Amino acid sequence: MMPASAQARSRLADGTLLTITATRRERANRADIKTGVPGAPALAERLLQVLRLARHTEPRFDSRDQVVLSFDRAPGAGERDWELAAVLADRMVRGVWQPLAPVLANGWSDQWQLGRIDGHGVRDADATMLLGGPGQLAHLGMLTGRPDQGAAVSSARCWFPLHSGGINDSLCWVEVSVYPLDAGSDAVEEEDSIAVPGLDMLGQAAVRRALAASRRFDARGTGRWRSVVRFGAARFQGSSAELALVMADRIARGREFLPRGRVIATGTSSDWQGGRVDPVDAREPKLALMLAQAVAGDRLLVPAAWEAGLPAEFAGALAAKGASIACVSRIGII
Repeated sequence: MMPASAQARSRLADGTLLTITATRRERANRADIKTGVPGAPALAERLLQVLRLARHTEPRFDSRDQVVLSFDRAPGAGERDWELAAVLADRMVRGVWQPLAPVLANGWSDQWQLGRIDGHGVRDADATMLLGGPGQLAHLGMLTGRPDQGAAVSSARCWFPLHSGGINDSLCWVEVSVYPLDAGSDAVEEEDSIAVPGLDMLGQAAVRRALAASRRFDARGTGRWRSVVRFGAARFQGSSAELALVMADRIARGREFLPRGRVIATGTSSDWQGGRVDPVDAREPKLALMLAQAVAGDRLLVPAAWEAGLPAEFAGALAAKGASIACVSRIGII
């Protein structure tokens, strides 16, 4: 039987102990995770990102409950050694891991989506502490005797032009990581299995809708993955990144061939389920940006509706750089 609450502690840089409490309750159409850190809303957002990423390599998916995770105090600015304890508290309250003794843990990671732990900042640890990092708890699978689940995660990145009308125009990446669900997992809604840490609620919903619809275009493309989507920039508007998002997902799931270099794409759709690619605004500045940023091996993907308006010298200028372009009306034939 799963506990209604669980606690883990972590040693802060000043030597005091941080207590992290995780409480489980019926979800009732609420968010699956809620976080709270006294007086530190930005830290609460970082905590939410860590938890969503760390759940990625769990073999089973269950979104029936909400987990509320809170700190009894705010760690110091820049401290990250609490991350492992927070991840463990989240797993304990959901019955994913059941420790035999009270948990005192320190560790941090830049690759929680792979289940791997990069290190810790404790210099005078005692035998009661659980420490993350190489030579210690190197990955979360070690908690239950599993192999490194990061090897089963497939990740891909594509790039898209961010146009703001000025010197800040740039290419931004979107990364999709997929991890196979256990064959015995209960059926889940496709959108529920897609985590998008870092975006606001509207942005998360848009990403989930686009990916869920585009996967229905594939035979047996749904109900098979836990997914994490990350963006190089957290704040942007519009839907022109959707083609790059969908392509990154298709590459990660083995549905597309890889070019020698990057895939740089712009496009949207009102019918991803049918595989259609629709045009987006700001054609000229986006083409100019993509041309300026392209390097040898890159493959540019733009909506087929743009083909008639391409500058006569555009394809030649790309070829001179060793890059290429395709004007596409549908996914799956790129």
